[in-house]
Amino acid sequence: MSLPPTALPRPLRRLMPVVLLAALAGACSSGPAPATYDLSAPTSRIRGAAGVQVLVNEPAALQTLSTQQILVKDASGSVSFMGGGQWADNLPRLIQTRLINTFENASQLRGVSRPSSGAVADVQLVSELRRFEVETPTNEAVVEISVKIVSEQNGRIVNGRIFRARTPVASVDAANAARALDEALSVVMLDIVRWVSGSSLPRREEPGDISSQAPVKEQAPT
Repeated sequence: MSLPPTALPRPLRRLMPVVLLAALAGACSSGPAPATYDLSAPTSRIRGAAGVQVLVNEPAALQTLSTQQILVKDASGSVSFMGGGQWADNLPRLIQTRLINTFENASQLRGVSRPSSGAVADVQLVSELRRFEVETPTNEAVVEISVKIVSEQNGRIVNGRIFRARTPVASVDAANAARALDEALSVVMLDIVRWVSGSSLPRREEPGDISSQAPVKEQAPT
């Protein structure tokens, strides 16, 4: 016969909530841990924009994309998360890192970094992650990122463009979805690097630039 909780010794009564919480936590975590997938940074040779310094901001994104979950969207627009896999980091932050890596791998830029580095740059890339999902029933990985080039000197938008890519998904599961989304993102990131490198970018005036110095007044002959 089991005793009511009030009949138990006081130390055991204090332990009961802890035991119950531990049992519930064990039941919730009994399933296998999801596999973790990273995104790659492609390497290429892209000429242009030599000597320019760029800051790459973390892409803005809706809450459904600001996560580690792999997104699935059907023809009706209904959104769900794919089980069995997740990204290695919060998706916008992971894409920011891999875009910086792609600039380093492929471009001739003087320097590229994130705003938190404190580096002085000529322009900033401000972007929005619009789509990053597996689309069903077409079974395609869809990536769409809107990018603006913003002058650091006056804050004006120099140029803007939307980049898109689609890649077939062999099977709608975490491993194949991650692979296809990674391939689509690689296409988009190289297109972004190529676009930035081929754009006419404003440059901040260096302290030692002759153009930034006040003209020297000529003295009248004595």
